[in-house]
Amino acid sequence: MQKIDFRTRHALFGLDATRRIEQTAQAALPAHTLMQRAGLAVAQLALAIAPNAQRIWIACGPGNNGGDGLEAALHLQRWGKQPVLTWLGSPEQAPPDAAASYQRAVAAGVTFSQTPPSEFDLCIDALLSIGSQLREPDGRMAAWIQMINASQQAVLAVDVPTGLHADTGAVTKLSVQATHTLSLLTLKPGLFTAHGRDAAGSVWLADLDVNQLNALAQQPVAPTAWLAGAPPTAMRLHASHKGSYGDVAVIGGAAGMTGAALLAASSALHAGAGRVFVGLLDGGTLSVDTSQPELMFRPVDALDLCAMTVVCGCGGGDAVRAQLPKVLSSTAPVVIDADALNTIAIDTQLQALLAERSLRNAATVLTPHPLEAARLLGSSAARVQADRLAACGQLAERFACTVVLKGSGTVIAAPGQTPVINPTGNARLATAGTGDVLAGLIGARLAAGLDVFDAACQAVYQHGLAADQWPGAQPLTAGALSQLLFK
Repeated sequence: MQKIDFRTRHALFGLDATRRIEQTAQAALPAHTLMQRAGLAVAQLALAIAPNAQRIWIACGPGNNGGDGLEAALHLQRWGKQPVLTWLGSPEQAPPDAAASYQRAVAAGVTFSQTPPSEFDLCIDALLSIGSQLREPDGRMAAWIQMINASQQAVLAVDVPTGLHADTGAVTKLSVQATHTLSLLTLKPGLFTAHGRDAAGSVWLADLDVNQLNALAQQPVAPTAWLAGAPPTAMRLHASHKGSYGDVAVIGGAAGMTGAALLAASSALHAGAGRVFVGLLDGGTLSVDTSQPELMFRPVDALDLCAMTVVCGCGGGDAVRAQLPKVLSSTAPVVIDADALNTIAIDTQLQALLAERSLRNAATVLTPHPLEAARLLGSSAARVQADRLAACGQLAERFACTVVLKGSGTVIAAPGQTPVINPTGNARLATAGTGDVLAGLIGARLAAGLDVFDAACQAVYQHGLAADQWPGAQPLTAGALSQLLFK
């Protein structure tokens, strides 16, 4: 059993993949082995997170998730704790494994109750399993969830919090808010994107010793996605020079929105780009930024796009429309953000130019937030958020490029690549300009010569990590964020 360390890369397996791994393990092991291992792991983690807890409420559903809770109860009973089981199942209707665990719990002397205890030190949520996808709780289950969330006690969810979709991170209207989640067999993508981070709390994994069985299978089950780990430390050679790290050109900043372009440029600068050029679309009113004199301002038409990485769209407004044909037709590595994305979404000719870039092996990264992604897909933000992995993958295939779908658990996808979910970042990033900072950071990574998918993954991780390391409780501004990137 391990607590998930966000510095380490982890394989994620969706429902179908997890079921196949489970079937392989069940075929190789004696009956009831997996449930017994799961229950023991739940009980062990309960002791670890609440060592002084005595009265432990275990809320069990009618299926195998409830069976895991029944198994945990018998161990806690044997270890001198006072588990109280509320069970929505029955021995006659329970699945075979859960029915066997019920008999074991009864034999261990576990207390069963029709109603939850009025006081408890820890709650274990074993109500619904990953197979019960987005079933809206009702009746006694709904009442128990309300009691769990109102208890202000530690809550340990078994596999996934009840009401959380294991594949997508979507939640039902009424769902458990856990402080800890013990994911069984595999880590699930939904624990790390959309509502997953808020619902799951600290995530732990008990693989129940099945990883080796999967690895030895004739056709091992491949991960559905990866949870990004910390990028390797990049060492700068003494003999390097500014040309070693490439040039970045930021095109954006229409009248009244020059700040967005300057934030992207500042980010590229502080992330280590060799030179940063700024082509503003505000009519040329700014020729120097005295706070950052390293930035070089040029008329957009004077920029040699074939010799640099382009970040296009930050604060571009309607003025960016005239620049997009030139940008998209170039061979330059390009990051498309903000107003450039919205412009492409309503122009089929620009969409064709975007898709054709892959035929020239021109690196392209799109950085939409959910609403921008919805416009590109002709969908809605709600539908994008309902399945972020799928939406990001659809965009990557449609435009044959790398896509960074921003949000809680940012998703990075590209054709032929297993998608990546980023674990860093927090709500401090929910402020104007932080997306511009990310665009500039990706641009700097591309300019330095990184593979396009790796550049996007590393930039997103570093962007979120800077927010995680922000000191104190004061709000994080985008300008401050851009200057944290290389510290």
